Amino acid sequence: MSSPIAARRLAAGLAFIASPAAAQEPPAEVALPPLVVTASPVAPALTVPDNAGRAAELRLVPGAVTLVPSQEMRDRPGVTTLRDALEYVPGVFAQPKWGEDLRLSIRGSGLARNFHLRGVRLYQDGIPVNQADGSGDFQELDPLTFQRIEVLRGANAFRLGANTLGGAINAVTFTGHALPGVLLRTEGGADGFARGQAAWGGAGKNWDAWASFTGLTQEGYRDHSAGRSARFNGNLAWRWSEIAETRIFAGYNSIRQQIPGAVSRDQALAAPRAANPANLRGDYMRNIESLRLGTVTAIRPWDGALIELGGSVVRRELDHPIFQYVDNRTDDLNLFLRATLEGAIGRMPSRTILGLDLALGRNWNQRFVNLGGRPGAQTAASMDRAMTAGGHVETSLTVVPGLALIAGFQLGTAWRASRDKFLADGDQSGSGDWQWINPRFGVLWDAWPGAQLFANLSWSTEPPTLSDLVPLVPEGGFSRLDAQRAMTLELGTRGRRGDLTWEVTLYRAWIRDEIQLFTLGEGSAFALNADRTIHQGIEAALTWTFLRDALAKGDSLALRQAYGFSDFRFDNDATFGDNELPGAPRHLYRAELRYAHPAGGWIAPTLDWVPQGFFVDNANTLKTDAYALIGLRGGWDFGNGLSAFVEGRNLADQRYLASASVTPRAVPGAALFEPGFGRTIFGGLQFRF
Repeated sequence: MSSPIAARRLAAGLAFIASPAAAQEPPAEVALPPLVVTASPVAPALTVPDNAGRAAELRLVPGAVTLVPSQEMRDRPGVTTLRDALEYVPGVFAQPKWGEDLRLSIRGSGLARNFHLRGVRLYQDGIPVNQADGSGDFQELDPLTFQRIEVLRGANAFRLGANTLGGAINAVTFTGHALPGVLLRTEGGADGFARGQAAWGGAGKNWDAWASFTGLTQEGYRDHSAGRSARFNGNLAWRWSEIAETRIFAGYNSIRQQIPGAVSRDQALAAPRAANPANLRGDYMRNIESLRLGTVTAIRPWDGALIELGGSVVRRELDHPIFQYVDNRTDDLNLFLRATLEGAIGRMPSRTILGLDLALGRNWNQRFVNLGGRPGAQTAASMDRAMTAGGHVETSLTVVPGLALIAGFQLGTAWRASRDKFLADGDQSGSGDWQWINPRFGVLWDAWPGAQLFANLSWSTEPPTLSDLVPLVPEGGFSRLDAQRAMTLELGTRGRRGDLTWEVTLYRAWIRDEIQLFTLGEGSAFALNADRTIHQGIEAALTWTFLRDALAKGDSLALRQAYGFSDFRFDNDATFGDNELPGAPRHLYRAELRYAHPAGGWIAPTLDWVPQGFFVDNANTLKTDAYALIGLRGGWDFGNGLSAFVEGRNLADQRYLASASVTPRAVPGAALFEPGFGRTIFGGLQFRF
């Protein structure tokens, strides 16, 4: 750090790393024996900071951020999706649909998107996973390969270049420093679930490397929901000197997944394993093959400065028989430049973060008649292109010790175009462009030792994706939507006092032109702009170790909780008034009561509670039900590199509605609902040497 005050601020940040906002993990006395080594006597990674260092950086953000360490993804079996990995991150709504697919939303982002992803930017190692137009597939993320996942909600993702209402999720791969040696892991469970992982990491004086292969197979809880996947992730770094390092990333995914489809409310509750008959006849599937190559070079020219530049190329193949046979090939190029500069303005310590981002993509989009899962006569073809570019700068100024003021802004431009290559039904080509300026203001106060207060007022702008502009329905054509724009006020606190850690955030977003689903006349539902909507809520997490040395010296009992209140609604809409926006519950509560024994064992009953169902249509005519699921998980670390773990979910085998597609106005018997998984047991072993 460039001054004693700045150094004290960073030290204070390090003192907070056990809080739920920074790490979302129990205190050290109740945590599992760690599986992650974050330090090395030789050449620590410059391109990928360890978890403690990154947690300290996140404590300098004046808003809701969470770091989920690898222990929370590896100390139990069956963690295959972001829902499993982020279950105790408040504000994240991630509910399972089928297989490894889920519905993902942060602060109500992308609720009208019934497939794939919009409204949240996904990154792996700081490099975008989303396509250039902002859409994405979260199935390409493998939780077993990450030393941490960073969740930066809302405009707190400024520093990654994200500009969406939901913010960003950045999954950071292990390095040879973070997980050295050989790791072998095997898991099995209900409905034909089996997964294995083999990984290796190593480091030398000027290099480190890590590689992992994961294979998964499952028959699925529902009919026609079997899945197979193979994933490779690896990286290799070379330390050019004390001030420069280059890291190369490689990732490959082969994912084949049957789609059982949404069914009516009554069908989902009466026969939760049954698939939609249309999905069976058409052999609906989502098959993804992707190859990702990326690189980042980090340079520290002087103390207090860090410059990062890099990029990636991605090739994706989507083989997707649904009501039509969709055949897509997407190529994306991403480039970025980021810098962090610490110094002083007058006598006041400062920290400035700036960056430039560019994403270019093209999608060769073809559609055919679906003949039982095989392509028939061609129905459409287009070359779709996207460009999204932006720059951002943010400065934090410590006006007095412990009190920092933050100001910044983001500039951006986006372009989308579709060139019709199938003219038998007319030329449906089109293009559009959008520009924006997003300012941001914040304050961060170290109110007392172990606690922070923060506030920020930020803007976000989300241009439409190609799927919004070029819908699959025949009467689609090219839509010209406005960008979704939001102003969000956020207030919160985080910290630790004794055996209590907490994070509480209140937010309210005033949104114009939110991209929602509406019906034009008697036709299909289209993505169109609403007038005004409001998203507001509470995000809270608390961990309390309230009992120690009860049965043995060094044991502990800790209660861990996460609660989200979500109030999303139209604001005096001409058609829907002040109705609730569909797609997410108002209340979501999760809890775990964990007993840890010093010999290496632990056990934890769990609760997943949605006390009130949510609407599935803008008209608020049809909704899901409340439910409460109980579970039990446990494990044992034998101290010789071998660990075992087991988990039971929905042990009461309750029938419930886990997720639902949304629509403007539901009709009785509409096929909109995804039944939740029944009783499921997983078990596994892991060995490190």
